[in-house]
Amino acid sequence: MRFPPLLALVFVALSVARLSGALPVPIAPVEGRGGMVVAGHPEAAEVGLAVLRAGGNAIDAAVATSLAVGVAEPYGSGLGGKLMFLYHEARTGRTYAIDAMDAAGAVDVAAYLKRPATARSYGYAEVCVPGLAAGLWTAHQRWGRLPWAATIDPAIRLARTGFEVLPKTREQFQEQERKLRRGDTEIARLYLPGGHLPAVGSRLPNEDLARTMERLARHGRDGFYRGSVAEALVVAAKAGGGWLTAEDLAGYEARVVEPLSVTVRGYTLLAAPPPTSGATLFLPILKALEPGGLAPAPLRSSENIDVLGRLWRAALPDVLRTVGDVPASRFQVERLLAPDAIEGLRGRAQPAPAKPARKVARATTRQEDFPFAESAHAATTHFLVADREGNVVCATQSQSLHFGAGVVPPGTGVVMNNSMSNFATTDARSPNYVAPGRRSRSTIGPTIAVRDGRVAFAVGLPGSARIPTGLLQVLADHVLLGRPLEEAIGDTRFHFQSAEGDGPDQVEAEASLPEGVAERLRALGWKVVSREPAGTGKYFGGVNAIEVRPDGTLRGLADPRRTNAARGF
Repeated sequence: MRFPPLLALVFVALSVARLSGALPVPIAPVEGRGGMVVAGHPEAAEVGLAVLRAGGNAIDAAVATSLAVGVAEPYGSGLGGKLMFLYHEARTGRTYAIDAMDAAGAVDVAAYLKRPATARSYGYAEVCVPGLAAGLWTAHQRWGRLPWAATIDPAIRLARTGFEVLPKTREQFQEQERKLRRGDTEIARLYLPGGHLPAVGSRLPNEDLARTMERLARHGRDGFYRGSVAEALVVAAKAGGGWLTAEDLAGYEARVVEPLSVTVRGYTLLAAPPPTSGATLFLPILKALEPGGLAPAPLRSSENIDVLGRLWRAALPDVLRTVGDVPASRFQVERLLAPDAIEGLRGRAQPAPAKPARKVARATTRQEDFPFAESAHAATTHFLVADREGNVVCATQSQSLHFGAGVVPPGTGVVMNNSMSNFATTDARSPNYVAPGRRSRSTIGPTIAVRDGRVAFAVGLPGSARIPTGLLQVLADHVLLGRPLEEAIGDTRFHFQSAEGDGPDQVEAEASLPEGVAERLRALGWKVVSREPAGTGKYFGGVNAIEVRPDGTLRGLADPRRTNAARGF
């Protein structure tokens, strides 16, 4: 049937509106040309944007944003945790990675191994040397423009006045109420005001954290890793049965390293290297699919989800076998991106002639070697900054589990990580086996995509094991199938989980996955689990991104599955 021109336009507009309305989690892009910040809390995004408006570059704004996020999402990240920081320098066209991951202190391995697995989520024995402050200092000393103290002052003010408790903030607190009440009087004092969960709309100040950041502003990295703050960390660790020493803190250094790199459909994808593992899972899969393998859109058809799942199952053992904080890891991971390895991955992912068992080999992937990989409580946040000069920061920071180890050294206001829990403890041959000074593995995977020498987009998210699968589906949808980035982020999120025992592997998805797709996946041998309504964000983290259009327009994409916000000008 043919329509008159005006009616045809109306029909197209209505069709687009229906399609847009059908997106399970609508994403509203924010545009600007002078600068863009996307972060896990609106006040943190506003802090970063203010630094850009004041003449700071992407690095200056990233320092401010990182610390402000640590104030406003104390359950997710902060000075007591880790950071993986990617920076694209427009002037040179180079992209750098700063590895500021948490490192084991002077741990007595034999004593640590005697701790029951159930105890490896709480207390000072689970605390590693935090890397975030060193990572920010390293980035600023190399590329920052404003004075160091000027980049920290906004976060100090936010800590002093308090951040606003949003509805999803309170949900995160409520989910970890038991940890907050478990016995550390400092964390309870700070985050259970008057002994109760904070009310939505209230403000939570942290004067101790403000003073800690003042020392960081005044003395640089030594304001955290030496002096009175470091002494407070060590005293608390010793009293709580932990491993941190003054030498561990003073000796910690962030590493400036090359990101992993692979070219897919004209995009150079630059992603976090070991000891992070996210990119080691999703980059080989994307490369394996580059020549084809996915049916035409939609990505979330049963056939395409099955293809992605088979590749995931084939690639996961390689991740566990190669990724860790050991010298050989980088070479071994890059070997996984070589043409022969990609061809081998394709071959291993072919459908079995009979109904598949849907399991990863248990001998190489015991749950303890991917610690807390399936926990819904892994605490992470992702933020991005772009400035008018074309510089882009893409960073993921974390405390491992929500509220880390559940401890705050008195007088510091700093929630400490529990990154010791991310080490493997059963196989001494694992590259992620616990050892003094070693940095534990993490699933985070911040990624910058460069095309024709310029950043096209940058992306990342929180969510533990859902990080690499979340990035896989967003990148496959956008890079391989050409779907707009906001639709790739807002559509139904899914994840694969290896089965225990003899059962089928699982496809876990938001409830918006159509039942017809679920039925077909079951016929293909998968168990399908509906995890939460679309957009809830407790299990599936919020993907944040910045897109750079060819004319220089910046588009900030903040996923409302969490308290994310985009701010630009």
